[in-house]
Amino acid sequence: MPPPPTEPIGQHLARASKAVSRAFDDALAAHGGSLPVWLILLQLQGGTHRTQRELAAAVGIEGPTLTHHLSRLEATGTITRTRAPANRRVQVVELTEAGRAWFHEMLVTVVDFDARLRAGLSQRDIDAAHRLLDRLQANVVAPN
Repeated sequence: MPPPPTEPIGQHLARASKAVSRAFDDALAAHGGSLPVWLILLQLQGGTHRTQRELAAAVGIEGPTLTHHLSRLEATGTITRTRAPANRRVQVVELTEAGRAWFHEMLVTVVDFDARLRAGLSQRDIDAAHRLLDRLQANVVAPN
């Protein structure tokens, strides 16, 4: 079988994804954050996922990994964890004032990074990129 005439799209996508992810991580790290921390703060700021189990599912990380991040965030005064009165096994997680301030600081970085990614792209380009990425994802998630 002859090699494809161009680089396989999955390989190209993986390389681009790694470059964007590294740059995004670097931008968040400049403010003491990381992608998992940003995702946790984002969920808590939205107020819809307050228990550790809900957060783990929303962020897409395993419970022990989330616990590690939450312990660090709690030690820095970014979040609080309390036992739910109705079920003492459930931990309720909330942002502190310091956590909300840090969220807004990192939000500026996230918005700036998004603007950097969109540089030189029209809204039509962005819409097409969303459709393409959705299609690629569907192609690997959907059964054949």
